[in-house]
Amino acid sequence: MSKRALLEVIALDVEDAVAAQAGGADRLELVTDMAADGLTPTVATVTGIRGAVDIPVRAMLRLSDGFGAGEVARVVRAARELRDAGAEEFVLGFLDTAGEVDLRAVEQVVGVLDGCRWTFHRAIDHAADRDALRKQLADLPGLDTYLTAGSAAGVDEGLPVLLAEAARAGEPGYEQRLLVGGGLRLEHVPRLRAAGVDAFHIGGAARPRGWEVPVSAEAVREWRRAVDGG
Repeated sequence: MSKRALLEVIALDVEDAVAAQAGGADRLELVTDMAADGLTPTVATVTGIRGAVDIPVRAMLRLSDGFGAGEVARVVRAARELRDAGAEEFVLGFLDTAGEVDLRAVEQVVGVLDGCRWTFHRAIDHAADRDALRKQLADLPGLDTYLTAGSAAGVDEGLPVLLAEAARAGEPGYEQRLLVGGGLRLEHVPRLRAAGVDAFHIGGAARPRGWEVPVSAEAVREWRRAVDGG
């Protein structure tokens, strides 16, 4: 466990970002509108946060609730705007109505990211076949992470899947980092760390008083200690 685990925190604005970094976050996932489970932030927000912190920021590319791409041209345009504003890392993921990866939409969006690193988000937890999805996406440029709870219902239900996927690390389709989030609790961390998981994602857990209140640096510190094995 000598390798430092990655702790990613959801940020909605500059205040969140500053508190998350102060608490020991390694990276931010930048979104807006958590009522829709996180949508694409504005260019102004991305610019403001990048000027306020010096940890990596991954900007969400998602324009509406659900996992359909919607108007792909609009997502591509949003990606270009954020890229032009200096965004260097992203989060995205689209499924079709059958629960299969919308490869055409993903490829179009990734095509304007200039090879930037990106996360395929929890759409994988709603996929009809997560193994097939991984193998379809395996060779896309920049993909280095899957954000997953192992189940659409959250980590409690998905823990067996997470442990099984951690054991497959390095196999074709499983080279990307496993970033665990979605109903993640502190008591899950030791078992996941013991299985080799080294990346954790929190949103509500960084805000003990709810989403209406900014990120708590102390809550992030507690998670920092936990993922570091303290």
